Amino acid sequence: MRRAGALRVPRVARSRARAACVPRAACVPRAACVPRAACVPRAVRARAALGFALAMTAALTVAACSGPAPAPNRPPHPAPRAPVTSYYLALGDSLSQGVQPDAAGASVETGQGYPDLIYATLHRGHPGLRLVTLGCPGETTRTMIDGGICGYYPARSQLDAAVAFLRAHRGRVLLITIDIGANDPEDCGLADLAKSVSCLTSGIPDAVDNLTTIMHRLRAAAGPRVRIVGMNYYLPELAEWRDGLPGQAAAWLAERLAAGYNALLDRVYTASGARVANVFGAFQTADFAGLAAVPGLGTVPHNVALLCRWTWECAAPPRGPNQHANKAGYQVIAGTVLAASGLG
Repeated sequence: MRRAGALRVPRVARSRARAACVPRAACVPRAACVPRAACVPRAVRARAALGFALAMTAALTVAACSGPAPAPNRPPHPAPRAPVTSYYLALGDSLSQGVQPDAAGASVETGQGYPDLIYATLHRGHPGLRLVTLGCPGETTRTMIDGGICGYYPARSQLDAAVAFLRAHRGRVLLITIDIGANDPEDCGLADLAKSVSCLTSGIPDAVDNLTTIMHRLRAAAGPRVRIVGMNYYLPELAEWRDGLPGQAAAWLAERLAAGYNALLDRVYTASGARVANVFGAFQTADFAGLAAVPGLGTVPHNVALLCRWTWECAAPPRGPNQHANKAGYQVIAGTVLAASGLG
């Protein structure tokens, strides 16, 4: 087959050399004998050369006009794939909803909760990630199971809603975080030492049992490989230190009770295969030894200074006193939870 755009150059016809010889004198004035093919007359050679030149010119002209051969057809670039959808499920009480006091002192939900901050970080590496928050301000371990505080769940309670979500999206959940249990012993108070100890003695075991039920159901619904991070708590009662000797005694007692309670929460989380975000440690709650200066308060223990810096508990009215973390405090909590998750 002849390729398109190519021109076959005609061969110049030549006489076949014969076996016989002719005198060289026919070509040059010597008597030697040469092959007859060498004695092509000049006129014939000139016409042949002219034909060859014309053929080459025509070939070059055709090649120049035809241009390069078209490139073979290539498949179009594949369309970019949509990011794989995954989920971050945030459960818990008011901290999971970023509650803070507004200018009038009312506690309101904000977009600055630790789940919002964690999501912003994780989304950069997981563009298909979606945040689902089911937290309920004021929730206890009991109401998380039975409901009764927040009525916006399609199921009976926050736990029921979480289990339904996990079952519907099994295999697509990147992370679950939970903070629950801070509101369980809160009603015990510290004004009456004997009453508070009795309350805590009965209330804390119930909270631990309830959390065990919660974590068992979450793990069963999520599956064994999903990362769950449970956090323990900082201690707002450290602010009592500012009220003289009685307040300092109450702060000391509260820290001891909180340390024991958080240890029990940690144990339940670990037993369920969850990781622990040590917020109690991040706020350096047990550090009464170090001293720090706080504007308006003077010199206080280091743990009290951090509590005043990262929560609204030491703020002036109407925003304070309020036990919820401020923006800086939520950032500390988010960093602690991210570090525990191993995803940050």
